[in-house]
Amino acid sequence: MARVGVLGTTSWGSTLGIVLARRGHEGTLCARSDEEAGHLNQDQENRRLLPDVPFPSSLTVTADAASAFTNADLVMVCTPSQRLRENLPLLRPHIQRSTVLLSAIKGLEKGSGKRMTQIIREELPDVEDSQLCVLSGPNLSKEVVEAKPSSTVVAAHDLRVAEWVQEIYNSNTFRVYTNDDVVGVELGGALKNAIAIGAGISDGLGHGANGKAAFVTRGLAEITRLSVACGAKPLTLSGLAGLGDMVATCFSILSRNRYVGEQIGQGHPLSEVLGGMVHVAEGVSTTEAALQLAKQHGVEMPITELTARILFEGLDPKEAAASLLSRAPGQE
Repeated sequence: MARVGVLGTTSWGSTLGIVLARRGHEGTLCARSDEEAGHLNQDQENRRLLPDVPFPSSLTVTADAASAFTNADLVMVCTPSQRLRENLPLLRPHIQRSTVLLSAIKGLEKGSGKRMTQIIREELPDVEDSQLCVLSGPNLSKEVVEAKPSSTVVAAHDLRVAEWVQEIYNSNTFRVYTNDDVVGVELGGALKNAIAIGAGISDGLGHGANGKAAFVTRGLAEITRLSVACGAKPLTLSGLAGLGDMVATCFSILSRNRYVGEQIGQGHPLSEVLGGMVHVAEGVSTTEAALQLAKQHGVEMPITELTARILFEGLDPKEAAASLLSRAPGQE
């Protein structure tokens, strides 16, 4: 049995805590405040984000970082991407050389374009690369926590670490695969959110299945170019952490990023859409960060650029679509 601490009571953090507890492991969610921890413990569910999904008896909640992370075998970070850096100091006194840190965050840091494991290494300088791993894939939390068939990927610099996490999580309904391409798995999970917003805009504009399929396929080519420029393996983006995650996020009605795009395509302003959401849509901040990263590496990303102009500059989605369709066709 593993002892696991989870930083972040997001829907995904709660889901991963519930799944590991169902597998017989001891899990502790670290809440933002004593008040939040009290509500979660009293309700025995995350009523706001995952209503009607009870916590297993081996999953507890605390606001005390020492209780959550001291002597933990595995620490999972599941905060929103833009809140990770400010939360990592909570972990610093409690991480040992034997502790494995797993990032399950699908985002990039605004202003720097950095991946979550890069931020972890900066804020926790004593942590070795061999202690780090990432989890990503086509994982809509509601379906995972309802035990609908799902698959994910755990990537680590040390494949033995990935195989250990695989053993903790793998089940008949949550299939876990391993990979040694940390950069590719991490970027696939983050960058596809920007494309999913564009796919949602396509839905909102009523462009149909042909147009959306073409958009998603070209979007995958776009994020693959950037990922490879950053050191990823091309085949990783054709797997669960790339293509698989792209399909789920761009087509599911459960996808927050697709929903944001759909609402914008129907004429609603971004501020109104985000203001009405309970969950965080990581693709909004990731779109901005992805362009920063692309500029650093000299990679052209026309889909992401136009999505950013829609989100942040008020470009009419119809004009953006016309701009993409009028581009000179090239060789695939």
